[in-house]
Order: sequence, then structure tokens, then C-alpha cells
Amino acid sequence: MAAATTPEKSAMLKTLSRYLLSVFFIAAGVNHFWHTAFYVAIMPPWLPWHLALVYLSGAAEVGLGALLLLRRWQALAGWGLIALSVAVFPANIHMALHPERFAQFTPTGLWLRLPLQFVLMAWAYWYTRSPARRPFQAR
Repeated sequence: MAAATTPEKSAMLKTLSRYLLSVFFIAAGVNHFWHTAFYVAIMPPWLPWHLALVYLSGAAEVGLGALLLLRRWQALAGWGLIALSVAVFPANIHMALHPERFAQFTPTGLWLRLPLQFVLMAWAYWYTRSPARRPFQAR
């Protein structure tokens, strides 16, 4: 059996990475339904309908994570996950600004969550580009 070529390895890595990101978001979304009180507690007070938004964001994470598994829909899922990450960012900022309310986490950990959101957005962005839009990639 011949060793996989570099483009083949790259494609396999991207597929595996897509599955990993998908599972991450699906698990995070399910967690919204298992630990609803926690997610309601991290909502900034200026946002309305805390419980409804927790359920909506959880459902969006599950749905978009699942959609990412389907190659045909990965670009849409990627953009949706980026938008969702932007939408939930105020809750992460709220946690970092009020660490006394979240004693189960260190203040440093709460602040480190903020750049992690950008890593997740960049990871999701990787799937928004169709092969036809990559002019310098070998085919």
C-alpha cells in the first residue's frame, strides 16, 4: 500500500478536524440542555429572554455542528458557527468581567476563554472556503 501523498494527508487531516469541531459544537450544544442553569447564569443582564436564548444557542450549536458533518453544507455551517460564536461572545466577556460569580473557574481561565473563541471562529472559517475558491491549491 502506497503512502498517502501530501494533498491526501492534508485532506484527511481537514476531514478529521471537521469531525472534531463538529463533535465539539454538538457536545457544547447538548450541554446547554443538561446544564441550563449554568448557561442562564452566564447571560449578561442586559440581554432579554435568558432561558429562551440558552435553548436557542444550544439548538444552534447542535444543528450547525451536525450540518458541518455534511460536506455539502460545511460552508454554511462554518459561517453559522462563526456568527454563533460572535453572538455568545458577550456571555464570555460577562464571565471574565465578573469572576466572583463563577468561582468554579479561575479568573485567568475566564480571560483565556476569550481568545479561544477566535480560535474556534478561525477553525470554522477553514470550512467556509470551497475547493473552487482556492486558486493556489494543487488539485
